[in-house]
Amino acid sequence: MARTVLVVLMAVLVLMATVSHARYLPTRADDSRMEEIREILREVESYKLSVKDKAEQLVKKKFPERIIQFNKILEEPPFLCEDLTAVHSDLKIPVPEPLIVNNFDGDPPGKKRKMSEGTEDAVTGAKVFVLPSGSVSINPHITSMVDTIKPLIRQLVEEANLLKMWVSFLIPKIEDGNNFGVSIQEETLGEIRTVESEAAAFFDQISRYYMTRAKLVSKVAKYPHIDDYRRTVMELDEKEYLSLRITLCEIRNHYATLHDMITKNMEKIKKPRSANSIEAMY
Repeated sequence: MARTVLVVLMAVLVLMATVSHARYLPTRADDSRMEEIREILREVESYKLSVKDKAEQLVKKKFPERIIQFNKILEEPPFLCEDLTAVHSDLKIPVPEPLIVNNFDGDPPGKKRKMSEGTEDAVTGAKVFVLPSGSVSINPHITSMVDTIKPLIRQLVEEANLLKMWVSFLIPKIEDGNNFGVSIQEETLGEIRTVESEAAAFFDQISRYYMTRAKLVSKVAKYPHIDDYRRTVMELDEKEYLSLRITLCEIRNHYATLHDMITKNMEKIKKPRSANSIEAMY
C-alpha cells in the first residue's frame, strides 16, 4: 500500500514538472515574432552599411567634383556679371501725365474749399490706371540665378545630413580614456551640423528678397512719379545678385572645408580607438 502511494506521488510530481516545463517552451507565434525582429535588425544593419558606403564615396569622389562644378558656374553667366546694370529689370510702370487743376478761386491746388452748402470738396488726385503690361514681371537675371542655386542648396543639405549620420554611426560606445579619436569625430560632426544649418538658412534669404521686392514694386505702382522707389528696386536687385554669388561661393567653401577636414582625419574618424593604444595603457 505504501509502495502504491509512493508510485502515485512520484507520477504526480513528474506530471507537474512536465506541465511546468511545457509552459515556458516557445510557441510557433514566438518563433515567428523573433524572426521578424531579426529581419528588422538585419535591415537596420544593411541601412547603416549603405550609409557608410555612400558617405565615403561622397567624400572621396563627389566632393571634388562639386568643387570643380561650382568654380565653373561662378565663371559663367548669370553668376558672372562685370556690369551690374545688366542685372536691372524694366518694371514697365509708366509715369502718368501730370494732372492739371483749374482753380478759379486762386487757392493752391491741394487746398480744400468749402462749398455754399457747408460740405467740403477736396481736389481729386491722379486717377488709378491699368499697367500696360498687365503685371510687373520678376527680374529674369536674378530668377535664373535662383533657379540654379536652389537645387544646389538642397543637395548640400541632404549630403550634410548623410555625413552626419555616417559619423554618428562610427562613434564607439562610451568608455574611460582613449577618447582622442572620439573628440575628432565630435569636432567633425559639429562642423557638419554648422554647414547643414547655414545651408538651410539660404532658403530664407531667397524668399525675403522676393517679398521685399514685391513691396517696393507696389510702391512704384502707387507712386510712379517718385524715382527714389524705382532706384531702390535697382539697388535691391544688385544687392541680391552679389548675395547669390556669395552664397554659391559659400556652398563651394563648405564642400571644400568638409572634404579637407574629413580626408585629413579619415583614419581617426573610421577607427577612433585602435588596439595598440589600448594595449599601451597597460
